[in-house]
Amino acid sequence: MGLRSMHWDDWIEVDNHFPKFHAHKARRIKERGAKCSKTAPEAFDGAIELLEEFCDYLPQRYPSLYRKTPVGMDNILTSESFNIVERPLAEDPMQMAGRMVQDDLAIMFEKPDGQYYLLAGSILLAGFWRLEDKWEMPLSEIHTSGDVPGFKDKLEKGMMNFFRRVPPNGPVLRNNYFIQVDDDLAWSHSIGPENGTQGQLGGWFTAEKNKAIEHHWFRSERQSLRRLPRSGGVIFTIRTYFHPITEIAEQPYVPGRLASAIRSWGPDVAKYKGREMYQDVLLEYLDLKHREQIENGLDLSKEDELHKYPF
Repeated sequence: MGLRSMHWDDWIEVDNHFPKFHAHKARRIKERGAKCSKTAPEAFDGAIELLEEFCDYLPQRYPSLYRKTPVGMDNILTSESFNIVERPLAEDPMQMAGRMVQDDLAIMFEKPDGQYYLLAGSILLAGFWRLEDKWEMPLSEIHTSGDVPGFKDKLEKGMMNFFRRVPPNGPVLRNNYFIQVDDDLAWSHSIGPENGTQGQLGGWFTAEKNKAIEHHWFRSERQSLRRLPRSGGVIFTIRTYFHPITEIAEQPYVPGRLASAIRSWGPDVAKYKGREMYQDVLLEYLDLKHREQIENGLDLSKEDELHKYPF
């Protein structure tokens, strides 16, 4: 699963892209509402717990951006005030939580059958999947329905065992990455329109093949995972980093390392990540930039010293 321990200060990352992410989320909430953010009745307490955690954590971690109040928290930058104690709340609790941070959010809760189900979420900037398609699914079905490579054979047992024992004070992180051939942070329209029934959605087979390199974007997710102590729900935070390939390829070692990683994908991963639709243009460009860096004096012997995920 690629999990590693997380320092508590690193739970939520806020950076100079916050205004852009916040604007994207506000637009998505206005346009799509409950399609992107909702809370099952049995998950309400867990969603409120998440709001309480945010109102405690964020003002301490980022005091120049957030201010704690008797009823919740203010966002100093956006002039928003969040009241988390009034009932009814002004909006769905997960939608409110989604406005507070740059991350997408999902909470899984255990049912009597021992499986964890997606019962609360704010999925506004996921790019390739919709909350409505995964809503109230168990963890295993979420992954098998998305054709995650190797899940059934290699990952399912370990992931289920991990979920059952993950403690509140033992948060973890994992990262992944994808290539996207359009510049839409919220929904990758190159694989088809966002609206429509699940069976009518497109996929990589609908994308235009080998678009110009200017249309290639690097998309990486930083996912944190921890248990909420009161409700017992397991909260995922999903922070997306989204940059043009032409931008990240200027960084030392990146083009060579990324080209090597893409070439190393097995057939199932390559299909899942749509490599056939962009590999010719992308790998040619990355190889060119790698050669340019070597010609300009890049010291390959120092690569391991400077290696940092995902670049």
